[in-house]
Amino acid sequence: MNSFIVMQGDTYHEEKEAGVIWSPKEDRGGQVPHSWKRLKEVRQGDPIFHYVKGDIVAVSIAKVDCSEEMQPSTLWNQTESKQGYLVKLEYQELDVPVNVKEKFQEISPLLPLKYSPFQNDASGNPGYLYPCNEALTIKLLELISESNFYRVNEEQLELTVDEVRRTDRNTLVPVITETESEAKTKMRWGKLKFRNEVAPLWEEQCALCAINLPELLKASHSKPWKDCSNDERLDPYNGLLLCRNHAGLYEEGLIAFDGQGRLHISSIMQEKDYEIYGLVERAKISIHQENKVYFKWHKRKIFRK
Repeated sequence: MNSFIVMQGDTYHEEKEAGVIWSPKEDRGGQVPHSWKRLKEVRQGDPIFHYVKGDIVAVSIAKVDCSEEMQPSTLWNQTESKQGYLVKLEYQELDVPVNVKEKFQEISPLLPLKYSPFQNDASGNPGYLYPCNEALTIKLLELISESNFYRVNEEQLELTVDEVRRTDRNTLVPVITETESEAKTKMRWGKLKFRNEVAPLWEEQCALCAINLPELLKASHSKPWKDCSNDERLDPYNGLLLCRNHAGLYEEGLIAFDGQGRLHISSIMQEKDYEIYGLVERAKISIHQENKVYFKWHKRKIFRK
């Protein structure tokens, strides 16, 4: 299962009525924008979040794999029919849309550096279909659930009959719960597989301090999960086995390694504290050739000089 965010704007109502999303194959200059071509990646069962003018307004599930189809005659004013990519969907419109700007503090840490659907000011990026990683999928589902479902908790022990019936009849509920379950399972399985394949590359111990107690070790991604392709997420050479303390420093960009395996320490950290954290400037670890491309990415994109 892969998830996506489609930026629809004025096209939303016509596409919803037709039960599809569609894009041309090429723009007027003969180019193929990445956000159009991405429709080819959609498979049956994939969830899609629909973004319209600042809000997530619906969730849909792909009925079939993407296919190459002529532009449906019901979509927009057209002088000539165009060949393009089409996905048939089952739309589930939200009773209460999720405003991205209001929730951007929760959403922004999960956005990829490349092909993000949203800009830094929370506005939507130009384009049509964007990838949505598992962590972002789970967060959007949580935000949708908070706004659209009634929950019983210690402070709300009673629901009216109308509220119960409305929740029971809501066809969005199984879509949200099943999609959330699949996304969490995919992440959990992927991270377990990643951990099991990373550990032997570092002799089952922290690359920096040699701690070898499994409970204190973590397989950290050099290129974070949210920024990876599917292959990169599970590539063990994108991993570095570190104790929990050093893993935290690495993932926050406070330490990094260059292509030779030499340690670099962020200027944010005070030199007098190096010993406390077990850090030695320019210390060198033994690395694999395949680590280099990921270490360089981390040092360029994550490391806080």
